[in-house]
Amino acid sequence: MIEAKLQLQRRDFSLEVALELPARGVTALFGPSGCGKTTLLRAIAGLERAQGRVAMGEALWQDDARGVFVPTHRRPLGYVIQESALFAHLDVQGNLAYGRKRAGDAAQRLALEPVIELLGIGALMRRRVGTLSGGERQRVAIARALATAPEALLMDEPLAALDAARKAEILPYLERLQREMALPILYVTHSLDEVARLADHLVLLQGGRVQAAGPLAELMARTDLPALVRRGVPGAPDEAGVVIEAQVLERDEAYGLVRIGFSSGALWVGEAPGMALGQRVRAHVLARDVSLARVPPQESTIVNVLPALVEQVQADRGTALLQLAVGGLGGTRLLARITRRSCESLALKPGDEVFAQIKGVALM
Repeated sequence: MIEAKLQLQRRDFSLEVALELPARGVTALFGPSGCGKTTLLRAIAGLERAQGRVAMGEALWQDDARGVFVPTHRRPLGYVIQESALFAHLDVQGNLAYGRKRAGDAAQRLALEPVIELLGIGALMRRRVGTLSGGERQRVAIARALATAPEALLMDEPLAALDAARKAEILPYLERLQREMALPILYVTHSLDEVARLADHLVLLQGGRVQAAGPLAELMARTDLPALVRRGVPGAPDEAGVVIEAQVLERDEAYGLVRIGFSSGALWVGEAPGMALGQRVRAHVLARDVSLARVPPQESTIVNVLPALVEQVQADRGTALLQLAVGGLGGTRLLARITRRSCESLALKPGDEVFAQIKGVALM
């Protein structure tokens, strides 16, 4: 477990957090610009001198009450920023070797081949940094961080400087990191799409304080977190939605579809290349893609219709956001964004049984 209890006071900003984070998987630090995401990450790394306590499992990195502060260069962590910060005068192999040399004995015992394979950089080893694309440079930067044999990987908006094509190139490699690495990853981002694709655990920050923290699926299904549902932010994209962990159950090759199952239902989605029966997958369902009916729809083009129970209703001037439990109480949660007029015309309230019509599912 990672423990971070930190306070920092500046003239125009203060940070005060108390967190206990998982020792494996991706924890996303998410929130609006200026909320303290990067400051918190830098304080955990020791790059920002906050007051308090930081522990990585049994290792104590900071405890001001006991006069303990381990400097950054002695903390076994890897740190990746927006810009790759590679050495232009070295090739890829030289950059990795430099990272290992600086890290000491632990890095020398680490076999680099799995890291190179994981990030798909084998063909780049003799290339100069100046000849690499932005996505390639970031993959090398991540490999260099992993080459130091870190006990934690800290990533500060690693995709922010990339265009959409380069992001699409590197995201599958980050997903492999999430699945295959046994070390904790702290991931700062302002992209809810990256959160939905990569995170296992989520920390929402607002004004230097923790607004909420917990498993990703639980937090994304809540209706009371403005950072996730964008309520009251004119012009902001409506990104409210849920993440569902599922498994591929069957394939309809004639129509290019697969059926994925989860604890309380199943969905038909478009088949992705290389998808195998039994494979674990992650589905992202946006609230704006879910409509509701009181009775089962007849002769509809919508393939995915699931019975659900209304658990919560949050309405504003024009819309209503409903939390649903698929299959009834205790079922997998969905969110539905409908107009307030529709909500009132159907007289929807907690406890009502409805049919959720899912117009779109993004398979991660």
